[in-house]
Amino acid sequence: MSVVRRALPADAEEVLRLRQVMIDAVFASDPSIAWHGESLPTLRAKLADSDGDFTAFVVDHPERAGALACLVAGTIDYRIGKAGDPQGMVGFVFSVATDPDARRRGYARACMNSLLEWFRERGARRVQLTASPEAEPLYVSLGFRPKPDPLLELAL
Repeated sequence: MSVVRRALPADAEEVLRLRQVMIDAVFASDPSIAWHGESLPTLRAKLADSDGDFTAFVVDHPERAGALACLVAGTIDYRIGKAGDPQGMVGFVFSVATDPDARRRGYARACMNSLLEWFRERGARRVQLTASPEAEPLYVSLGFRPKPDPLLELAL
């Protein structure tokens, strides 16, 4: 089985590469990678902060030295508590991506399990994500359930 590990600052460029794989597959957006250079310093700092509210788990690519096969990233947000979740710690999963030539090997599931454990250790009682139709069966098999979401968004 694959060895899942926490992503390190040295993985930042590969993390961005796999994030772009996810963006290109899910969103009909600008395929430019010009933003990667501006994003790298912040990502490296976040990956170096092992006690922060962000983490990423990865699997090294078995056929390409220095490349990653899979990425799963997530954050924990504080929301004022409520019944059933008095601490208000909510996990959010994003940037789940597997290199196209490394799919169907269980890497995303293994990384998701590591991320879910990280959320549990930090007191998250709920975990949210947005799923593509192709990825939804994986998340449902892990216990995620569809939920009507009246999400509105404002770009600043």
